Amino acid sequence: MTETREVMDMWEASDYLGVSRETLYKYVYEERIPAFKLGNRWKFKKTILDRWMEKQSAQFEQRSTRRVRDTAR
Repeated sequence: MTETREVMDMWEASDYLGVSRETLYKYVYEERIPAFKLGNRWKFKKTILDRWMEKQSAQFEQRSTRRVRDTAR
């Protein structure tokens, strides 16, 4: 098992997130995911991606819970 580095490049981040590089580029350009440029390369901090994923997951769970409640009425 390989250790995930704190600062990842596009290849490492796409592998870590389980999405294609094309999807990740799309998210970066749409400013849907936190990233920064170092020189001319996009970089991603693992701790920031982890927080971003937690936030996305929490928002999804809230929407799902609301839908279930609204359907039950």
